[in-house]
Amino acid sequence: MIRKRIIISLWLIILVVLVGCSSENNDVQLNTIVYGLTLEPSGIDPHIYQSAELGIVLRSVYDTLVYRDPETLEIIPGLATSWVLSDDGLSYTFSLREGVTFHDGTPFNAQAVGANLDRIVDPETASQRAKFMLGPYVGYEVIDEYTIRIDLSQSYIPLLDAFSQVYLSIASPTAFNEYSRNRYQFFQVGTGPFRFVEYVPNDRIVIRRWEDYTWGPTFYDLPVDNSVEEIIFRFFDDEATRLLAIESGDVNVMGELPPTDARALGGNSQVQLLPVDVPGQPLQFMFNTQQFPTDNPIVRQALIIATNRNAIVDTVFQGFSSVAWGPLSEGSLFYNRQMVGVYEHNAQQARELLAAQGFVDGDGNGFLDAPNGDVEIVLIVPPWGRVPQVVQLLQDQWRDVGIRVQLDQVPNFNLLREAVDAGEYNLVSFDTPGIDPALLNDYFITSGVRNWMGYSNPELDAILQEAVVIADDSQRRLLYLEAQRLIMNNALILPIREYRNLNATDSTIEDLQFDAYGWFPILNNVRLTTSG
Repeated sequence: MIRKRIIISLWLIILVVLVGCSSENNDVQLNTIVYGLTLEPSGIDPHIYQSAELGIVLRSVYDTLVYRDPETLEIIPGLATSWVLSDDGLSYTFSLREGVTFHDGTPFNAQAVGANLDRIVDPETASQRAKFMLGPYVGYEVIDEYTIRIDLSQSYIPLLDAFSQVYLSIASPTAFNEYSRNRYQFFQVGTGPFRFVEYVPNDRIVIRRWEDYTWGPTFYDLPVDNSVEEIIFRFFDDEATRLLAIESGDVNVMGELPPTDARALGGNSQVQLLPVDVPGQPLQFMFNTQQFPTDNPIVRQALIIATNRNAIVDTVFQGFSSVAWGPLSEGSLFYNRQMVGVYEHNAQQARELLAAQGFVDGDGNGFLDAPNGDVEIVLIVPPWGRVPQVVQLLQDQWRDVGIRVQLDQVPNFNLLREAVDAGEYNLVSFDTPGIDPALLNDYFITSGVRNWMGYSNPELDAILQEAVVIADDSQRRLLYLEAQRLIMNNALILPIREYRNLNATDSTIEDLQFDAYGWFPILNNVRLTTSG
């Protein structure tokens, strides 16, 4: 009997030891935080997908060849220590950092960079963003183990900006060659300060600090005892749950709070609100210039003037955002301040402009007459960016000047594209964040992949094409100032508000900052408070 008890006791001891060693997740000494994401990305491979949400997680898993300093916006070294632009502007030669390894032990070198470029441009990858960020890329040559030359068909100055973004992260060739296109997103391997631990769809993504990391950009702090070591990302698709989650302590950080919830946090001393301006395009609607009645530039101008953007910002965004006046937000390079105040709200002037084009309410039903009934404007409405709330106010404001509005709501990007391809719309909402205004080329050049306006202007084409090949910033500035003027003179878009990312942290979080692009947290620097 005594021997039996001894055997059972020995097995219990062994079991306790085994359980204690079975998983890193049971290491109670980890400094762990929970980060709330507002939605689960449709996919999180940066070379394939284009959502901002994937960057919130992966900015810390991967390094990029270069970075933008969050304070100065200057391009600074990353995995590349230096670079040289050829005299003809057709190639960049990058000198790469030595002594870097991926989380799986694969050495980082020029061959690894080349393999990433091959993957991004491979048609089977079906890249939604990264491939297009490379501009006129045609190939590369590995000069030696730590030198690579990237070749272009024409000069493309925004390439360095592209290489600073998470979508052109450098991944382990060993890892992405081991897994299929769809499975790699569950087993991602970078060289960043955190390694990818797991992705459980509809539940969580986990990343954990990599202790061997020593080569970060200058704005990365060295880890200390209270640095965060593990981040568990959870999904909060229902925005009604986000405020409760941060106030109850279920999460330590919550991104993209609804503006009404952010306003409600004003009286909570245990939660800090962190608004972050996002450069790039504002929340905007693009006019279809091929569809009646927005094929008429005077009608487009009237609709902009009929829009009370101040009321939209105050009502929908609770005053946290600024009114947008043009195709670029204020934090973008070469922002044209002369756009401020263009197309101020004036409902009476809008009515007069429409009347001058022959649009009157002949039957007295409150709507202007068209050849086959009332004038009707069709808006394609995606679910993000609080666009559904914005269009409700637009519907009321435009009704006041005699315009009937039909809302075509689409639940995701793929169905938005289908609606755009069908062509039966007058306005569609879509925009791109970023710092370099080269992003305008996708929208306003005749052949642009997002020229959903159907607009063609040889003068605007020439300006935008020249602006990406000239290295001199003063010349680029003049070109982009003129491009913004032309876009608004022709009333190609209805800008609504400048993006501001509303984040919140509880009292345990210190030093949460965001990168130059506004959406992506610098999680390497986050610490847990040691007070109290």
